[in-house]
Amino acid sequence: MAKKKEEKAMEMVTKHDQLEVLSVHDIEKLIVTLRGVQVLIDRDLAYLYQVEVKQMNRQVKRNIERFPEDFMFQLTKEEHASLKCQNGTSNERGGDRRALPYAFTQQGIGMLSGLLRSQVAIETNIKIMRAFVGMQHYIAASMQIFQRLDSIELQQLENKLWREQTENKIEGILEKIEENTPNLLPEQIFPTGCVWNAWAYVSSLIRGAQKRIILIDNFVDDRVLSLLTKRTDGVSATIHTRYNEQFLTDLNKHNAQYPEIEFIQLPHRNHDRFLIIDDKVHLLGAGLKDMGTSLCAITEMTTAPETNLELLK
Repeated sequence: MAKKKEEKAMEMVTKHDQLEVLSVHDIEKLIVTLRGVQVLIDRDLAYLYQVEVKQMNRQVKRNIERFPEDFMFQLTKEEHASLKCQNGTSNERGGDRRALPYAFTQQGIGMLSGLLRSQVAIETNIKIMRAFVGMQHYIAASMQIFQRLDSIELQQLENKLWREQTENKIEGILEKIEENTPNLLPEQIFPTGCVWNAWAYVSSLIRGAQKRIILIDNFVDDRVLSLLTKRTDGVSATIHTRYNEQFLTDLNKHNAQYPEIEFIQLPHRNHDRFLIIDDKVHLLGAGLKDMGTSLCAITEMTTAPETNLELLK
């Protein structure tokens, strides 16, 4: 009999030593969330308090009026099964139990500590309370992160809606412009002041190019370079014009950012201007940069592009 008491005392000392090794972080790992609240399962609490699960639960039942549902509740079969899956284990502590385990909230654990008055219970309860506070801080910090992510997601959604609305407005504007833009006729005359109509017409010609665009014009500037950026990818662009320091500066800056436009020095001054789109030649009644400022016309010619290019030499 004395030997058994000695073995029991040694077992309690060993358990107490193991408990001292457990940190607040170790206890945090035992805290689970059920029904929206943080709890400790009775078997884990009994392990921490170094008492038998049955003994602890008997003490609770004797004082059941102190444990309302927000202090302690019994798990359902579904909750118990889910908890086993989360932990990846069965009842390692508590043995083979027929009854479903109980869960204790922070308030319930505080009430339970008043019933278990051992030194181990007092020391353990301090660690448990600190663990619950640590978990609450962690959840609060996580909620801030989630709120920030939700805010970013909402902002992205609002931006998407704004982009869609903007795209719809732009599409409507372009449709209006297309309705009021002259059709691509072989001959087109622009009265004085119709700068936009002339610009839109030439822009349509530029966008319609499939292989090449060649402009023959004595005087060009950055407005012409801007116009040629409307061409489709893979369409080459060449400008035959007179030397101009400012134009070359603009051209170099343009070519550093956009698909290259080739510059060829005109050997002599030309009276007429020509715009070659693929295999069609258009006679320009005014310089491309000045189209529409005064009465002018654009006429599609029947000559081959190579005839005009040959005559430049």
